[in-house]
Amino acid sequence: MPFAVYVLGLAVFAQGTSEFMLAGLVPGIAADLHVSIPAAGALTSAFAAGMVVGAPAMTLLTRRWPRRRALLVFLGAFIAVHVAGALATDYALLVATRVAAAFANAGFWAVALAAATALAAPGARARATSVVVGGVTVACVAGVPAGALLGGQWGWRAAFWAVAAVSVPALIAIAIAIPEERPSAASAAGELRVLADGRLALTLTVNALFQGATFCTFTYLAPLATNVTGLGSGWTPALLALFGTGSFAGAAIGGRIADAHPAALIAAGMTTLAAGWAALALTAGNPAAVIVLVFVQGMVAFGTGPALIMRVLDRGAAAPALAGGFATAAFNVGAAAGPWLGGAAIGAGLGYRSPVWVSAALMALALAVTLLPAGPSRRASSGRSGLRRSSRAGSRGGGPARSGGRTTRSGSSPR
Repeated sequence: MPFAVYVLGLAVFAQGTSEFMLAGLVPGIAADLHVSIPAAGALTSAFAAGMVVGAPAMTLLTRRWPRRRALLVFLGAFIAVHVAGALATDYALLVATRVAAAFANAGFWAVALAAATALAAPGARARATSVVVGGVTVACVAGVPAGALLGGQWGWRAAFWAVAAVSVPALIAIAIAIPEERPSAASAAGELRVLADGRLALTLTVNALFQGATFCTFTYLAPLATNVTGLGSGWTPALLALFGTGSFAGAAIGGRIADAHPAALIAAGMTTLAAGWAALALTAGNPAAVIVLVFVQGMVAFGTGPALIMRVLDRGAAAPALAGGFATAAFNVGAAAGPWLGGAAIGAGLGYRSPVWVSAALMALALAVTLLPAGPSRRASSGRSGLRRSSRAGSRGGGPARSGGRTTRSGSSPR
């Protein structure tokens, strides 16, 4: 695997830490800026909304930029707004820095996914995707707890300073390791037409449902463990770290499997997750079962997730940056909608098991969406047109067009 791919994973680690660390900083922010706990918690929602809007918007605006330049600008902006956030004395300014950080993070994610797959060998593209996504899992295992520790010892601003500091080495490494490439010559309208593929839209929907299921239960692991399982509050960090450890292992293993057997991995992974969330809901009162299932579900979720992202990039191969942007947006739609649905279930009086049942339902719905007909893809249609043209050329003595055959095979691949 090229060193540059690991550099991208390091940058995603810093950005993933920023995205999730506020869970442990909300009380300190509320007290320091004299706002309510819900207002401080809304900073997480502001970041998620910025990610959803920013991913396609930023990639569309910078699609003519070489990838290295785009990555440096996005990461440089991310560092700058974290410095501004660490210095903020006003709640509105802090909200603005979180939205700006989300836009920069979203743009970086989209370009990083496209860059990683372009840098990897043809048989290692899913593994490259898993390295980038693995940055998030390392953030869950190490970055988020470290941010909470810094916030507890030296205040929430220290965590913002730390994220900016960790991002600086990644910025330098990107400037050195990522090769300069010519920007895309395609028009914005042309790239957007590529993304109008019905099969791609279904794949993005599956991604959003998949991530919604994952983050719904992850968000409410603490109340599940303390109120249903009967574990002490001291177990909460351990359970979160266990989920993160499983996620890291899943990303490392799943990337290798996805390069060889992507369709089988996605089908088996989604089926296992649907059954696993239901099993966790049923056995939530048993500590041993909860400990095992938290690890397994984290491993399967992040072992399967990169393969789904890779499928989006394959379906949108003619517009890789925008495909990466929409994959990032779908990821964050799920990351925002899943916890909201879980909270709504708890608010309706359904108890602390209910978010796990919501996860099971979302995963079952994702499985159902994979069975929906979408008609022929644009790439398949263009492939058939290419074959017809090459057949006519062949009758005049010309050879078959390689691109037509390749797009036909891609267009006929399973969803």
